[in-house]
Amino acid sequence: MREEVRLAAVEQGDSKAAAELLELVYDELRHLASAKMAQQAPGQRLQPTALVHEAWLRLVGAKNPTFRNSTHFFAAAAEAMRHILIDRARSKQTERHGGRFERLEFEEFALAAPSPDDELLAVHEVLDAFSVQYPVKSELVKLRYFAGMTNEEASQVLGISLSTLNDYWNFSRAWLFKEIRGN
Repeated sequence: MREEVRLAAVEQGDSKAAAELLELVYDELRHLASAKMAQQAPGQRLQPTALVHEAWLRLVGAKNPTFRNSTHFFAAAAEAMRHILIDRARSKQTERHGGRFERLEFEEFALAAPSPDDELLAVHEVLDAFSVQYPVKSELVKLRYFAGMTNEEASQVLGISLSTLNDYWNFSRAWLFKEIRGN
């Protein structure tokens, strides 16, 4: 409830409220960022703290952001983290940064596999089409895949039961997998 009061004050342009809101939600955002960064490839330079700070700047750095409630805020945070990770993945795939080549240690000669960045971009590319048909399920994918929330956390944010969330998650994964494999 304190979050909603701070969100309203942030919307009115109160910079002190923005700082207070950050204190209230920082640990949860940091937890989400840590979970997401744990899924990234080893050697990732982006740290969870930096991901939280960059997402925060995108969320409240704009003049007088508008959030309906804490659910909307955390959905926006998940979306901001998604865009940050997508931007970094795209940047790493530019020719200047090694293109689509994966760094391998000479001694390790293993078969090449799709990198986590390729997977991230593939999910991102089909997610827009998925969002049009299934907006709630799309939000679930963003919360689970891009923000790293657990099923329990995502069910609270979305306001749906855990069993419904599990059904949505299974459907979403199958739909996305089919679309990615079809492309």
